[in-house]
This record gives sequence, structure tokens and C-alpha cells, in this order.
Amino acid sequence: MEQIMQQLVNGVSLGSVYALIALGYTMVYGIIKLINFAHGDIYMLGAYIGFWVTTYLQISLLPALVIAMVTCSVLGIIIEKVAYKPLRNSSRITLLISAIGVSLILEYTTMYFMGANIRSFPRLLPEQVFYLGSLRITIQQICLIIVTIVLMLLLQFIVHKTRIGKAMRAVSTDRDAAQLMGVSVDRTISYTFAIGSALAGAGGVLVGVYYNTINPLMGIMPGLKAFVAAVFGGIGIIPGAMIGGISIGIVETFVAGYGGSMYKDAVVFAIMIIVLIIKPSGLLGKNTREKV
Repeated sequence: MEQIMQQLVNGVSLGSVYALIALGYTMVYGIIKLINFAHGDIYMLGAYIGFWVTTYLQISLLPALVIAMVTCSVLGIIIEKVAYKPLRNSSRITLLISAIGVSLILEYTTMYFMGANIRSFPRLLPEQVFYLGSLRITIQQICLIIVTIVLMLLLQFIVHKTRIGKAMRAVSTDRDAAQLMGVSVDRTISYTFAIGSALAGAGGVLVGVYYNTINPLMGIMPGLKAFVAAVFGGIGIIPGAMIGGISIGIVETFVAGYGGSMYKDAVVFAIMIIVLIIKPSGLLGKNTREKV
């Protein structure tokens, strides 16, 4: 039982990161039906921004987190304006190819300026461990889970209680009707990219603190797993992204903890295939009919 509880804590910690990234996927898809495969690389840039300001400017964790979130949100807006807005009326495959191209540009631009070597993230938190019986919880895990919960609650507040959130929900439901009611679709899409990118940037900094290592290609696999989490929970549904991220993190941790570390990635993607076969709309999604 103690080992199960330990794996559960580890899984929630890892799943919190996937949830932060998955929220960006699901928000963008809910608004413009785009699978933004460059989103995982925004997470990577958040880690590098956090690394740079803490290493060279000697800034503590909380200011570094805020700077990374703000910078990534601005970058998200720029990417949307430059790479996606001109193609908004194009086919989905065109937008998907554009997203893959943006992903590669971000990865190799970072590699050019920062080098391809693995960097050691500064230790911003004390090496403190808390024990509940035989259950071991590090200060890094506590910080990661608390920050994730706070950001998710803040996102829920923005979506349900603010004017921007109402505009997002309106555009997601019916873009044309929202535009007729005076909602600025372009501005709403920019806000969506900004918020999603900020969450991904926060995830990058938290992962740097948690694992202490970063590299220019670190966003590829977590980005794909976060996409699986969004699909699992119901892409386009914010609570689904949260549930999917935590669930995928727990599954991956249990598989690795019980001797299947070589197969943990395969299990995650097998889950996506099973979900797509059994319930394509995800756990919280509803099947909708399209008129032909």
C-alpha cells in the first residue's frame, strides 16, 4: 500500500505538468479547431527562460515563473499572428503542417543560441523531504502541485467569471454568432494563445525545478503526451484536460514503477488509441452529429 501511495504522489506530480500543457492544446482546439503541435516547444522555452533569468539575473522562483509566463504568452500571440492567422481559412492539414514547422523552428533556434547540450537548472528550492509514515514527498513535488492547482483555479475563474472568458466560450460555441454579437474573434483567439502559452511556460519552469535538467528537445515527448491527455479527457473541454493530464501521469508512473519503464510511452499512446476506438470524444466529451 505504501508503494502504491508513493507512486500515486509521483504520478500526480508528473500529471500536473501534462495537465498544464494539455490545457493549452484544448483551449486552442476549442476556439479554432487547431492542434497546435508547437505548444510543447513553448513549454521548452518557458524552461529556458526560467533557466536564463535564475542563472544570469539571480532571480528567485516566483519572479522567474511570472517572467516565463509573460514572455511565453507574448510569444504565443506572435506565433498566432505570424503563422496561424494568415492560414485561418485554410484546410486543417495546412494549419497542422504550419504548427509542425513552427515547432521545428523553435527547437532548432533554441539549439542554435543555447547549444544542444543538457543544461542543469539552478536549485531554487531546498532539498527538503517530508515523510508521512513511509510516504516520501519532496518540496519540489509540493511546489509543483500547489502552483498547478492555483493556475488551474485561476484559469477556471478567467473562463467563467471574466469578460474574456465569456468571449472565449462564445467563440468556441459559435464563432459567427459571437461576431454578430460584437465579440472580437481575433482578439479572443490571441487571448486564448496567450493564456495557453503562459500555462505551458509555467510548466517548463516547474519541470526545470523538479528534474534539474533541460534541453532544446525536451518539449517533444511531453507535448505529445499532453495531447494524449487532452484527447483522453475530451479535447476542447478544460476540465477534461486536467483530468486527462493527471490520469496519464499516474498511469505512466505506475507502469515505470512496476518494471515497465521501457514501455511507459507505448502504454500512454496505446491509451489514446483505445480511447479513440471506444469513445472518440474523450471521457467528458459528447458525441455530436454533423449535417452533410
